[in-house]
Amino acid sequence: MISVLDQIKEAVAYIKGHYSLKPEIGIVLGSGLGNLASEMKVDKEMYYEEIPHFPVSTVMGHSGKLIFGELSGRRVVAMSGRLHFYEGYKAQEVAFPVRVMKMLGIETLLISNAAGGVNTSFKVGDLMIINDHISLATVNPLLGKNEDELGPRFPDMSEPYKKELIDLAKKTADKLGYKVKEGVYFGVTGPTFETRAEYKMIHILGGDAVGMSTIQEVIAACHVGLNVFGISVITDLGIREEHNIITHEEVLQAANEAEPKLTALFREMVKGI
Repeated sequence: MISVLDQIKEAVAYIKGHYSLKPEIGIVLGSGLGNLASEMKVDKEMYYEEIPHFPVSTVMGHSGKLIFGELSGRRVVAMSGRLHFYEGYKAQEVAFPVRVMKMLGIETLLISNAAGGVNTSFKVGDLMIINDHISLATVNPLLGKNEDELGPRFPDMSEPYKKELIDLAKKTADKLGYKVKEGVYFGVTGPTFETRAEYKMIHILGGDAVGMSTIQEVIAACHVGLNVFGISVITDLGIREEHNIITHEEVLQAANEAEPKLTALFREMVKGI
């Protein structure tokens, strides 16, 4: 059976065989947040199914392709469509694209997601800069044999989201005239939205927003030594008194409405990295 490391190398070799330029920055686009590609000068697009061993997105709002090109004068690779543990993929498979992007040459990862607001001061449409996360309710992608070529057996997670990138994001948002929140992202497996009691528990444990992605990608990114910035679009509110039914369609709508702000923020941040 081929090792994870060999799978990554085969995927990277295939990509380099079709696109020779080295990206500096990787971008992961969450549910309903895929329009950043329209801001890029696109050189090459590759659908996930073309790439050896690459898992394929199955969720509405995720197109499922790697986009290579320039954004704000910098070489980037963007994941238009991400993978989720709840789709039936193993945690290691969810982390696979991040490891591939690292071997392609990126040094910085910008990651976005749609999340439920837990902090009672949040409202739908807010952007929350992630300053930390709680991963205890998800499966760690580093379980099993460690590949020393990728990173250490016990990676440090004291600063998963780089303070310099958080500072850059705040300055960028201020320049753009955007008000942004900041807080802790609580990762869960999904695909169910949380119960009222679970939202309360997450709030008590220190979570400001909750979502079904990001954690495994960030752990893998830290393992391979990438500088990470994460941001959530608050697409629904978990702690509220009124009727508490949440649908995926509503999440996508809220994400789409906030998407222009996120696109502008990432575009301007890329200039400053």
